[in-house]
Amino acid sequence: MSSLNRTQAPFGDGIWDLINTAAVGAARDRLTARRFLDVDGPYGPGLTTIEVGNDGYCRQPGPDEAGAVVGRAISVPMIRKSFQLSLRRLAAYLDNGMPFDLAPVEDAAEAVAAREEEIIYRGQPEFGLEGLFTAKGRSHVDGGDWSDLDQVLSDVIAAVTKLDDAGLRGPYALVLAPALYNGLFRRYPGSNLLQLEHLRRLFERGVHKASIEGGVVIDPRVGPLIVGQDLEAGFVTQDGIHCELYLSESIVLRLDDPEAVCTITPAAK
Repeated sequence: MSSLNRTQAPFGDGIWDLINTAAVGAARDRLTARRFLDVDGPYGPGLTTIEVGNDGYCRQPGPDEAGAVVGRAISVPMIRKSFQLSLRRLAAYLDNGMPFDLAPVEDAAEAVAAREEEIIYRGQPEFGLEGLFTAKGRSHVDGGDWSDLDQVLSDVIAAVTKLDDAGLRGPYALVLAPALYNGLFRRYPGSNLLQLEHLRRLFERGVHKASIEGGVVIDPRVGPLIVGQDLEAGFVTQDGIHCELYLSESIVLRLDDPEAVCTITPAAK
């Protein structure tokens, strides 16, 4: 089954290839969680839920009762963003070799990527989805003043130690809010070593900048990203002036072990 309706578009595979390349490139620049978490899939747009955990009794039956064994499942959100392309610009590119502006594709891809990141880091509570920052059972470190180089290292090591004490030995990833990440471009006194370079030696799965608050240390045993449909473009309609198209994907974090996450909240200045 194809839900993309591409054959109805007034252009061929060459334009679709340009759209796909622009969308993937723009999304990749914004996506961080896929860089350090395992990715499983894609399984196709028909993947709407996944089972998590083990089956178990909904309550322990009494001696004369039959037990009811149930499983748990979580939804796989579909993320979608529409955009428009000018039919005149398409004709100018195809017929006259004029430049083809793919900014609407890139903007839509960035919006999809931002929503994916939000779901992975913050979850979607109204649909029962937990994120890395909201997972029940995660560890936490109340940090100090990160304008102090020594405090940064102390807080990060404290977070790693909590994961280590839980039997999670890495390799670890560190994800930071933009201001905290940018603050790592400082040299240790009397040295040419940037603090960012120092931390990268500890975090084999990288030090990443994301649109979050605070920071988080992650062992990949937290669980994989399950992909139903990976990012793809589809056709809706055209009105003689514009083509209406969309980008969509479906993805969810399967949270296997929340103890593999330790959030950090540096002290406010």
